[in-house]
Amino acid sequence: MDGGTVRASLLQIQVDPDESVESRRERVASLVRAQSGADLVVLPELWPVGAFAHDRFAAEAEEADPATGPTALAMSAAARDAGVWLHAGSVVEKTQEGALYNTSLVFSPSGELAATYRKIHRFGFDQGEAVLMSAGGTPVTVSHPRATLGLATCYDLRFPELFRALVDAGAGVLVVPAGWPAKRAGHWSLFARARAVENQCFVLACGTAGTHAGVAQAGRSAVIDPWGEVLAEADGADETVVTADLDLSQIATVRETFPVLKDRVL
Repeated sequence: MDGGTVRASLLQIQVDPDESVESRRERVASLVRAQSGADLVVLPELWPVGAFAHDRFAAEAEEADPATGPTALAMSAAARDAGVWLHAGSVVEKTQEGALYNTSLVFSPSGELAATYRKIHRFGFDQGEAVLMSAGGTPVTVSHPRATLGLATCYDLRFPELFRALVDAGAGVLVVPAGWPAKRAGHWSLFARARAVENQCFVLACGTAGTHAGVAQAGRSAVIDPWGEVLAEADGADETVVTADLDLSQIATVRETFPVLKDRVL
């Protein structure tokens, strides 16, 4: 049962094409270490390479195992040093079979890789990610000591059935890293609040700053409560940290006082 309070920090990372992946990886690890007072830290989607840098996906692909993947290794160490649960955003994962996935990594405070999630819905309409990456097929939840986390990534936000599956699996906090374009920023905010309201969950929506291969990013990372109220939100698309305290008892309170989920038919 979800309970207690979780301090969540969302790191809205700047993706600059002139910054090397190695440099950004080191910089982000330092930013994670600076969040040592948090219970959960969240990074955006594909921040090492950029969500729209399609021509670099294959070259920058890496394994999800901290023993062999440089981003996984760096984030494992950062989570351990900070003593935090870390949703490290996602990387371009390569498998031994040669397939690529948009894969999220979650680390425990000991640095253990607690979960991975391969993005199910790939964006691109038969271009870009939709053809370069394989699709995941399984919803994933993570047992944080105080809450069950449900994992989704960017374009997944447009598919409410995934979030219903996560709620059915016990999720009370939905974590959504993204590389969402600025030209659809209104949709980003709308869908994040909608997923919170319809599922009576907290939503942690973590976007990026800067540009991904020339595509301006929306930013506007936000923490939303189970009633759809925005607890904290980035003011624009600059690099920043968004922090809020989640009173997890609110999940049960909202579901008991307005028991809409009990009336589900399908």
